[in-house]
Amino acid sequence: MTAIGEPATDELDPTVPAPLVNVAEYGFEGRFEDWTEDARYFEYTKAANPIGSGHVSRVPVERFAPELYADGPTRIVPLDLAEHLGVDSGPATSPGLVANFLRIRADESIRTEPNATSELYYVLRGRGFSAVNGRLVRWEKGDFITLPAGSRGTHHAESDAAIYWVTDEPLLRYLGATATRPRFRPTKFPRARAVSELRRIAEQPGANERNRVSVLLANAEEEQTLTITHVLWAMFGLLPEGQTQRPHRHQSVALDLILDCRPGCYTLLGDRLDERGNIVNPQRVDWEPGGAFVTPPGKWHAHVNESGADAHLIPVQDAGLQTYLRSLDIRFSDRR
Repeated sequence: MTAIGEPATDELDPTVPAPLVNVAEYGFEGRFEDWTEDARYFEYTKAANPIGSGHVSRVPVERFAPELYADGPTRIVPLDLAEHLGVDSGPATSPGLVANFLRIRADESIRTEPNATSELYYVLRGRGFSAVNGRLVRWEKGDFITLPAGSRGTHHAESDAAIYWVTDEPLLRYLGATATRPRFRPTKFPRARAVSELRRIAEQPGANERNRVSVLLANAEEEQTLTITHVLWAMFGLLPEGQTQRPHRHQSVALDLILDCRPGCYTLLGDRLDERGNIVNPQRVDWEPGGAFVTPPGKWHAHVNESGADAHLIPVQDAGLQTYLRSLDIRFSDRR
């Protein structure tokens, strides 16, 4: 009987060179190579949690001010945290997503052609139109537009415009992949319909008692994930004055865009809850109209409105992908 850890008698001893093979007999040419230079081996407990050990950079809580796109020439402004994330392949706001502000002066245009499976545009101000793969669509303040893989766009502003633009290009760069097959059709979510849906929800009895007063935007193709694309998730949300949402967390990274608010709106973030369901030693991120910030995965967070007026926000996440992978793991505090 062969002892545990010893090779079976019919196995080759790795310390003995294998017999020479005439590879030409099999239609192959060349010499055998070693291919072991990059092989590494770790004891399990030393490498099982590279995030906890610091080998993988954590997603930071970062703010981006509206002054980044308030004025100046037509340009793309990436909200770039690549250096913090240890990403050296291009701009990234999270490991899988990059958010940008597009600043387009009146009567000027800007081109986009990312290697991405999903693009989301939200018009912050202005109006204009886009030519995408030879097709034309108009847009104005408050409209959402999503584009699939292979989209080549030219975006023309008829008045001074600013657009929030999110893609999953960092994910494609990490995978070493090229997005070629569209998974959904180009889709527009007009401002008037989004506002109407949000108002309808907000006016329902007991709406303010819910943890969220929001509209989730979804594409008809995403029947499993119920998300705006198969990768991206987007919410058009209201934070009523005087409300504090109970803490929750999820494994998707949230790129939060603040549409409007008064001083006194903020988000609390932390790593754990106390016995009452409140965030322990929270970090406070104050909201700024037209600004954005990043909520890292796994962080408990709660939105607070002490301003005396309603506020609106749009979180964009990679929760479509996380939901499909069954790894979103969204949880809510027991505090009411």
